[in-house]
Amino acid sequence: MVQVGRTRRCEQAAPTLRVMRRRVTFSRNLTLSLSRTCRCYCKYCAFATHGAHLYAPEEVLGMLDEAARRRAKELLVLTGERPEVNPTVAARLREYGHEDFTSYVVWTCERALERGLLPHTNLGVLSRAELERLREVTASQGLMLESISERLMETVHAGSPSKHPARRLETIRTAGELRIPFTSGILVGIGESEQERARSLQALAQVHSEHGHLQEVILQNFVPHQRYYGREPAQIADAAARAYWRTGVADGRPRLPLPPWASPVSVEEMKRLIAEARRLMPDVGIQVPPNLADWWSELVAAGATDLGGLSANGDHISPEHPFPSPHRVRRQLQRDGYALSERLCVYPRYIDPEWLAPAVLDTIKQRYWSFIPRRGSGRGTPPAPIRHELVAGAIEKGRAGVALSADELTALFAETRVDVIDEIRQAADELREELAGETVTFVVNRNINVSNICVVGCAFCGFGQGKRSPDAYEHDREEFARRVREAVEYGASELCIQSGIHPDWTLGDYLGWLRLAKEIAPQLHLHAYSPMEIAHMCDISGLPPREVFAHLIDAGLGSTPGTAAEVLHDGVRERISPNKLPVARWVQIIEASHAAGLRSTATVMFGHIEEPWELAEHMRVVRELQERTGGITEFVPLSFIPFQTLLGRTHGVQEISREENLKHTAVFRLALGRSIASLQASWVKMGLDAATEALHWGVNDLGGTLMEESISRLAGSYHGTKLDPHQLVAAAHEAGRPAAERTTLYGIRRRYELPVAA
Repeated sequence: MVQVGRTRRCEQAAPTLRVMRRRVTFSRNLTLSLSRTCRCYCKYCAFATHGAHLYAPEEVLGMLDEAARRRAKELLVLTGERPEVNPTVAARLREYGHEDFTSYVVWTCERALERGLLPHTNLGVLSRAELERLREVTASQGLMLESISERLMETVHAGSPSKHPARRLETIRTAGELRIPFTSGILVGIGESEQERARSLQALAQVHSEHGHLQEVILQNFVPHQRYYGREPAQIADAAARAYWRTGVADGRPRLPLPPWASPVSVEEMKRLIAEARRLMPDVGIQVPPNLADWWSELVAAGATDLGGLSANGDHISPEHPFPSPHRVRRQLQRDGYALSERLCVYPRYIDPEWLAPAVLDTIKQRYWSFIPRRGSGRGTPPAPIRHELVAGAIEKGRAGVALSADELTALFAETRVDVIDEIRQAADELREELAGETVTFVVNRNINVSNICVVGCAFCGFGQGKRSPDAYEHDREEFARRVREAVEYGASELCIQSGIHPDWTLGDYLGWLRLAKEIAPQLHLHAYSPMEIAHMCDISGLPPREVFAHLIDAGLGSTPGTAAEVLHDGVRERISPNKLPVARWVQIIEASHAAGLRSTATVMFGHIEEPWELAEHMRVVRELQERTGGITEFVPLSFIPFQTLLGRTHGVQEISREENLKHTAVFRLALGRSIASLQASWVKMGLDAATEALHWGVNDLGGTLMEESISRLAGSYHGTKLDPHQLVAAAHEAGRPAAERTTLYGIRRRYELPVAA
């Protein structure tokens, strides 16, 4: 048991908080080298063989089962080019019941889809008919351009007619005509000049401008390989990967001299290539392999956006160069201020019937629905048709303060028409003016997150840590007191105290933090403890909420933050936080707070996996609660920060767009009607610029100065943790509105009128 009455120093200080500049993606895949037999004679390739190589159906099924066991999402099918030119391979294909190699690949992809694996095929130069056949069973396809240089046909590509750039560009262009999400790229260091590299990227940019189908471009530096005569590269790659992922040591990578036809490549040259790719194709991902050079993190800093497939069974092209594990990469990127997130082999904007065949799209909907991009705030199939014809009437009713039905709210949250969204904005802002006037308020406060040790384990949280985690922290009395005194020196009127659900704390510990704060600064208003924390106090003490609140009030509690609401729909809560208090318990705690004479806020966390109809239910619960008690002072929309959370790392959930964030803000105002006068914009979630814009979308309050904010920051927020009062005043004035510093309960402490024009 942790006693607040005595000093308990942390074994570790609170973790350093780094700005998350952006996401870096990867695909969790397994590689299947279905056939290494190849008609080409590329000098740099150690993968291909001119003997007969083809896995039998039972071997393929075993590998697919292994991929599923390893929880891969992508099956990367690598092959030599046109392996059926080998008579033995052709005979085996006929024995297996296939007229050509493409038929066997299609069969393999069908079996992969049955196991929830999304196929990405890389078969070399293909005809239009072959691309069409593969399109029915693949999520994406690929073909490296390698180089636009025709002179390489006399050196490294001698004897390999399908390596001619014209033939490869023809396949890449045809894939675009067929609406196939496609990956291409160039090899760097095979004897080409730097000018030829730039020309290669220009050729890819031209094809992409015609069809918009290139989802990523790979910039792959050449590394020399030994020959693997009599050995299977797949087995070498798998053994190297297993050893590296188990030990973290990859000291078996060979350091071979460059062959005479190769050209050395420097990290500066790679950085220039990244800059050129970004200039030519700003909407295309830039992939760099993290296993072929130690400079990959520098290339991420230079603008690379993707690390490819961190294949659990290694790199079959460079088998002695295993990929680092996702965990290892994530830790490195986190130190550098980046977030590593899984993606599917098909990029989000292509997850659409226009680009994907029904069988592939069905697999994504069944297995990987969270990767589907939000459209009108939703991904899934609604339980009832969304009635868009209700929107116009719903806007009028919301503006008049009339309660909206579930169907009306669902239609508003799902709205995508730009002109209609502007009508929503206007109505929300008119309602704001009626209820809250022109003044933009804010509070000078300080957050103290006493500890991030937590036993709940929410998929949306980057803050909570297990007790033994090296990132866990817990402030002692001295550190807590120092932060309280800092708040007083800063001029704060409010202290906001929240923590994780600590397994060792008792009710006495929670009371002790309040008493200590009041002992140091009796003038501060204590806005403390989420409903989840209150429910935990009830559980560990055996007391009902009203008695717990009586103890908290006696210790100095002034109001309750209505956090831990997330989305007040038990279906959503079961998906993102199954160990968190259910909706009925959250409502019970907030009602008990109001019954005890304590005001509270109410929140919503949106922009993750919730659907429009689930947000509609959340707003119904909040509005009806307020109509019963009248105890909610403000409603605070909190857009989800995905970067360092489980939902963002492994489920493909991306940050909601600024446009969707603002639309939701306006709908929240209309949904509340006249029940809650104050609507807040969270600058730490959406950024000060967007929060300033939100002042035209129904918002009247900019929240607090905070001074520290660990929960959003550890999830990857990049908007800072502290704003000074003058910055909030400036934001209000920029929006053409006067500002005022308020108390927690909306008493005005100081006004800041608009400057008088000269």
